[in-house]
Amino acid sequence: MNKLFLSLHVLAAIITVGPVTVAASMFPATLRRALGTVDAGDAGDARATLRTLHRICRVYAGVGVAVPLFGFVTASGLGVLGDAWLIISILLTALAACVLALLILPGQDRALAELTGLPAAPVPNSPRPVRFAMLTGVFNLLWATVTVLMIIRPGSTTGV
Repeated sequence: MNKLFLSLHVLAAIITVGPVTVAASMFPATLRRALGTVDAGDAGDARATLRTLHRICRVYAGVGVAVPLFGFVTASGLGVLGDAWLIISILLTALAACVLALLILPGQDRALAELTGLPAAPVPNSPRPVRFAMLTGVFNLLWATVTVLMIIRPGSTTGV
């Protein structure tokens, strides 16, 4: 049963975290393009892309709750719930979830709301894309660290 839950945990991580990571990473550049676009057609395309990227982030973040659920079941079955590497992974996962749920997603909501009310002239040197890029980078680094911990965990039976 452990193999089944571990497989579900890994599949859920790949299928849900991957799209959020990519969509959130694309948001800053697309926002920069939307803010700097003078042509109304290009601005409309950028806004549509931003809405799609935000929807991907929201939906896959919600479905991504399956990752820690399957992880807890797997860790419990393997008897490693008290191991330091797992506790650190849980804390980093919680931190990544907070960055996404409390900073990235609400920021994307605000950016989309403000963008639809912007005048036709571009907004020069907006710091918002830079902030999104930084937050997304932090989110991605947290997930990369969790992934590395899961692969090279102490006590691994792989012998690596």
